[in-house]
Amino acid sequence: MSALVCALAPLVLAGVLGPAGAGKLFGRGAARQAPRTALARLLRDGGRAALVLRVLGGAELLLAAGLVAPPATPLPGAAAAVLGAGFLGYLGYARAAAPGSSCGCTARQDTPPTWRAFVRAAAVLAGGAAAALAQRPWWTAAARQPAAAVCLVLAAAAVLTALRADPDRWWRMPLRRLRLRIAGHPLTATGASAAVPVAATIELLERSRAWQGASRVVRSALLDHWDDGGWRILQFAGVYGGGAAARPVLVLFAVDAAASLDTVREPAVRVSVIDADSGAPVMATE
Repeated sequence: MSALVCALAPLVLAGVLGPAGAGKLFGRGAARQAPRTALARLLRDGGRAALVLRVLGGAELLLAAGLVAPPATPLPGAAAAVLGAGFLGYLGYARAAAPGSSCGCTARQDTPPTWRAFVRAAAVLAGGAAAALAQRPWWTAAARQPAAAVCLVLAAAAVLTALRADPDRWWRMPLRRLRLRIAGHPLTATGASAAVPVAATIELLERSRAWQGASRVVRSALLDHWDDGGWRILQFAGVYGGGAAARPVLVLFAVDAAASLDTVREPAVRVSVIDADSGAPVMATE
């Protein structure tokens, strides 16, 4: 079984590096995100950080192609292991020097790195080492043991999906929202709702005292929004605390869904900050 795992490691690793590299190289969000990453702080320039992210994306794509294409050699696996070790070192720097900054690992998220980012980097390191040690190409191993190969690849894909940079967007927040709709949201109360554009709600929020008080925690643009019981819930990512005690959080603002600058100057806003990993409340104010 261990020989099959090593043989299939290049295939799984290519599935990790390929999408990540494509996002950095071709994604429109890479240049926008670069100035807010720890890489920009390390290089002291957002433009250079964007260029490095593009180059890194190209390298990841080349590695992904080298891992799955013949002839099978240990070089792509060894290079991937070195890349994974570099990722771990960079993430350690990001958490120590700029705990509120994004790492830029996926070129899609503005949230600070969590333990998932470290696990993904360690997986790249381990996968690269396994690929370098493989004694036969993945296509030969898969042809000899197709059922076991499919099960291993699917299991690896499930684990990697669970370690996505944004689990809240894909499964955690939808489950929370379903639970809150059943049990009631701590920020919401009954009331009438109106079709006010989300942009108008954000403009109103950013002029409020509640935003001025809580914006120091916010580290992203608007991630999600929904209406509930006459309130509009606006979700942002953020960092609570400083130094070694800093932790990623979700910041939720509840604003009157019918309010806008045309109807009110200082809206009633409720703020809730919850831990991004556990979902436990950190603070709530009105």
